[in-house]
Amino acid sequence: MDEEQIIKWLLNGDVSIQYQVHRDLLGSDKKDLQERIANEGWGKQFLAKRKQNGNWGDGFYQPKWISTHYTLLDLRNLNLSPNHKPVKEPIQEVLNTSKAKDGGIQLGSSTSQHSDVCVNGMFLNYASYFNVPEKELESIVDSLLNEIMHDGGFNCRTTRSGASHSSLHSTISVLEGLLEFQKAGFTYRKDDISSAIKSAEEFILIHRLFLSDRTGKIIHKDFLKLSYPSRWKYDILRALDYFQKAERKWDERIDEAITVIQKKRNKYGTWNMQAAHPGQLHFVMEKAGKPSRWNTLRAMRVLKYYQRNKNYSQQKL
Repeated sequence: MDEEQIIKWLLNGDVSIQYQVHRDLLGSDKKDLQERIANEGWGKQFLAKRKQNGNWGDGFYQPKWISTHYTLLDLRNLNLSPNHKPVKEPIQEVLNTSKAKDGGIQLGSSTSQHSDVCVNGMFLNYASYFNVPEKELESIVDSLLNEIMHDGGFNCRTTRSGASHSSLHSTISVLEGLLEFQKAGFTYRKDDISSAIKSAEEFILIHRLFLSDRTGKIIHKDFLKLSYPSRWKYDILRALDYFQKAERKWDERIDEAITVIQKKRNKYGTWNMQAAHPGQLHFVMEKAGKPSRWNTLRAMRVLKYYQRNKNYSQQKL
């Protein structure tokens, strides 16, 4: 398929895909499509799984991946309207009842002292997106900024068993949360957040998105697999999608990851769902081993952004 045919194929997908294709690939932000997400397709299916107590699954974090936490993250990534009021209720309940002593989100009675860095990053992501008041999120920002490691990134094990090196998994989750907090227009600890984002991005770039900074070898083969939803797990497409969303300038240290993404294009010109993370699901959006609209959309907007960005950077040299 040529690009026009691929766009047509994408636009035959879920309304959430349609909305993002228009916004990110065609340059038209169709708010009418966004408003339909709650009432059609995947968005409607997720919202229909909500229980009478206002939660999904058995509560905030159990069981994976059908808990309130991960369902809210799914809805945020669908680009459900930020003004959808029913989604704000469980977020507010967590803020009112489940704060750990470090200011982050408490996952259980055994974690009353310390929260989880990854969960805090993901929570900050969707809470900022769904227009939770800035004041309500300040303690979560504080808890995250207190966990920056010496190498510039983050690792959720710092509040568990301890860690001496940052994790790409944790770092990307925190970056997505801090970026969304910024994009919401919030100004709390603005300079500290900008500094943390810069150091965390550098941590990923030092690893060229998937390579050891010491040996140059692939850190983990799963970092090269294209899965969706990503959940808390890192992969190169998730990282590249973050960098394009953050509108970062072209950096030669992403070249190898871009090359990997280009080589993963199938014979139809689209990208497959290479793997699905194991665990309980509300429903299957896309099957592993089949062409994926999620991965095709994300890969195309990454390549579009960086092709334009790289050409501009080279012209400036």
